Amino acid sequence: MTGRVLIVEDVATNRAILEAKLVAAYYDVETAADGLEALAKAVATPPDAILLDVMMPGMDGFETCRRLKADSNLAHIPVVMITALDGASDRIRGLEAGADDFLGKLVDDLALFSRLRSLMRVKLMVDELRLRDETSEVLGLGGCPVSTDIAGGVIQVFEGEPKTAEETRLRLAERLGDQKVRIEAHALDGLTLGDAVALVERRRPDVILAAGDAAGFDGLRFCSQLRANPTTRHAPVVTLAPPGDLQMAATALDLGAADYLLRPVDWCELAVRLRSQLRRKLYADQLRDSMRHTVRLAAVDGLTGVFNRRYAISHLEAMIRRATDAKTALSVMMLDIDRFKSVNDRFGHPAGDAVLKEFATRVSANVRGLDMVARLGGEEFSVALPETSASAAAAVAERVRAAVEAPRFRDAALPGPLEVTVSIGVAAMRLGDDAERLLARADSALYASKNSGRNRVTFADAA
Repeated sequence: MTGRVLIVEDVATNRAILEAKLVAAYYDVETAADGLEALAKAVATPPDAILLDVMMPGMDGFETCRRLKADSNLAHIPVVMITALDGASDRIRGLEAGADDFLGKLVDDLALFSRLRSLMRVKLMVDELRLRDETSEVLGLGGCPVSTDIAGGVIQVFEGEPKTAEETRLRLAERLGDQKVRIEAHALDGLTLGDAVALVERRRPDVILAAGDAAGFDGLRFCSQLRANPTTRHAPVVTLAPPGDLQMAATALDLGAADYLLRPVDWCELAVRLRSQLRRKLYADQLRDSMRHTVRLAAVDGLTGVFNRRYAISHLEAMIRRATDAKTALSVMMLDIDRFKSVNDRFGHPAGDAVLKEFATRVSANVRGLDMVARLGGEEFSVALPETSASAAAAVAERVRAAVEAPRFRDAALPGPLEVTVSIGVAAMRLGDDAERLLARADSALYASKNSGRNRVTFADAA
């Protein structure tokens, strides 16, 4: 995943070194020589991430960060402070100013790029939620009242031994007590991976602090399974890694961890990082809750629970504008349940409704949370996939097709297990596309799938 990065650094040589590294990794880069220039450029064209020097003449990095985070249009942009200051108190000061991470001047490439990938992944999710909220406002459904205050929350701590887990809980409770945060401690000693995931599923914490180095426990796989589980995927995971083990930390970020800290733990810094994760989780939860509430009647299909045609077309136009401005990929799938009319004719409309609901559930379960699933009418559905190339979209479509085909559909309204298949057409956005043209190409590919025998995926260029 690449994106647009704003480098803020007063020393030209340092700017050039960072810029060369990022350009070589296919990031789009803009630079600023001081805080005021950075603020102006961020407002004019908000970046996907900001690398911010601390020691600058005039407005230092701490103040620049505070001003960025005070702007509601910029507050969700990840900020990584880069500085020669290496004391824990300096890192804490930066994190309290709103920074998302703190790296040394001699930036380790592994730490830098794994951090950027992780932060941009989170920003992509928040961007999509914000865009959905804006779409709701355009439709006259109201916006989202946003607060970044921490009003409680649950943190689950997973450490190796019972004694270590309890010590961690007490140290964090001492530093987070004023935030009314409830902290639960669990020992990994004797727990299977499934047991640990089940604990998170039952409690649904706001943040998970997990030892990545507990003996006999695969902390990286734990993180991976939490991210893959629909019940737990939205809770940020903070990983504790062995001293100096940046490789484990980077792998954890790539597997979906939100943050990491190397041992030995600085408890004040850990508390600040956890507060930051709680704040971010609260913000995302509010956006999700607002979106669910405001679009339930006007924008959601009452039978299947996915978006309806009115909302989907409006939001797809916004997605196309954003993808065009950011020069990123966007693909669309059109899906039609094969021989659906025969289900209604043979078994009645309650059976048809059961098939539609289960179909929507299977499609939604096999795409990402940021993808937009919609029922366009009857048995016809669409899925919009931001930041997804043509080849990746074709792979997603094949996964959805297979998930619909097996196992058979079961419901009390059906006479027995029913075999259901789907035909899918896929199209990638082209320059100048609007929603109508993009959907029309996907629809043509869908009909090519129907005419070729059904239960298959056809890409628009091959239709």
